[in-house]
Amino acid sequence: MPDSLTDPLRAEFAALDPAHPQYATQLVDKLLAAGRAAEASDLHLQPTNEGLDVRWRIDGVLERVTLLPLRVAPNVVARLKVLADLLTYRTDMPQEGRIRGGESGVEIRVSTLPTLYGEKAVVRLFADRGRFAGLDSLGFDAALLSALRRLLAETSGAILVTGPAGSGKTTTLYACLREIAARSGGGRSLASLEDPIEAAAPGVAQSQVNPAAGFDLAAGLRFLLRQDPEVIMVGEIRDAATAEVAFQASLTGHLVLSTFHAAGAAAAISRLTDMGIAPYLLRSGILAIVSQRLVRKLCRCAQPAATPEAHLGLPVERAWLSVGCPDCRGSGYQGRAVVAEILLAEANELGRAILSRSDKAQLEQLAIQAGMIPLAKRACEAVAAGITSPAEVRRVFGFADLREE
Repeated sequence: MPDSLTDPLRAEFAALDPAHPQYATQLVDKLLAAGRAAEASDLHLQPTNEGLDVRWRIDGVLERVTLLPLRVAPNVVARLKVLADLLTYRTDMPQEGRIRGGESGVEIRVSTLPTLYGEKAVVRLFADRGRFAGLDSLGFDAALLSALRRLLAETSGAILVTGPAGSGKTTTLYACLREIAARSGGGRSLASLEDPIEAAAPGVAQSQVNPAAGFDLAAGLRFLLRQDPEVIMVGEIRDAATAEVAFQASLTGHLVLSTFHAAGAAAAISRLTDMGIAPYLLRSGILAIVSQRLVRKLCRCAQPAATPEAHLGLPVERAWLSVGCPDCRGSGYQGRAVVAEILLAEANELGRAILSRSDKAQLEQLAIQAGMIPLAKRACEAVAAGITSPAEVRRVFGFADLREE
């Protein structure tokens, strides 16, 4: 990790006295404040044989912050557990809680897990409520944005946003909700069912599930349908029961928005079919599937690649490579950009393929023939335009999932 960002923080930690009764409180306060200031999405505190390894995730990449003495680890993790209303005396089982309020008003999620050298804690710092307020701020290309906006005006059907963890799916859903709320001016009934609620969305009746009380996603969605909603956002489709209710709702006069873990738009259809969702529900219910990834954007210090070998096998004629400078803290990157594809379930051939349970490869090919620009091509376009580097594309997509079109 470049010293320009972490050296002052290490100095602040070093100035604290581990023997002081308020040591853990002061350290946790400084760490949370620094994490928010650095716009980190997660903080990892992992006890090892060397000490308490503290890292944070910035722009999707874990970076070392500092290494604290192992003896302070129990107290530091216990302080986080106190803030999150967790049981400090239970160190033998996983726990999860939330830190609410604070001066930033941003909710923080805390998760603990027993490990070989003690409890590991992971802190999720949700994005500031003012960030990415609307669709225009997400960075989608004009064609995808136009198609998505048109579909958000529909009165029924399902729009899914897919991708791996950390790909910005929930951010896109919130932007869609804000778009609908602003466009309708309060004329549509909007409701959400989330686990957890990550940000307040004006004009939306937001509910958070509570599995311990029997209020899980599937049951909550059934209750929500009795609340006369017109637009329903389900935080994530995780199982067949939730998927079935969501797609039934999409066929009965509700616009349903949700996220789903899948490698791509076509893969989402295959996964839902494998979960036992009837093909007619998918064919009639799905309006569109957006699949997205986040790639780090090259800093202005980037330099052109001197040889084709630096393209790392990507089918591009030119590329730029990360270098590193004080502006980007030596990382070579600043911020992230979205790479996305959208599958529209309007084409007759694609619809017939869904009904016949065609495999992912055939569904993807038919979607491309109908006009979908796939993720692989979008990623290569971003490299050729100097937005990101071949190494970053390989880091995000790997090698098996990114083939030449």
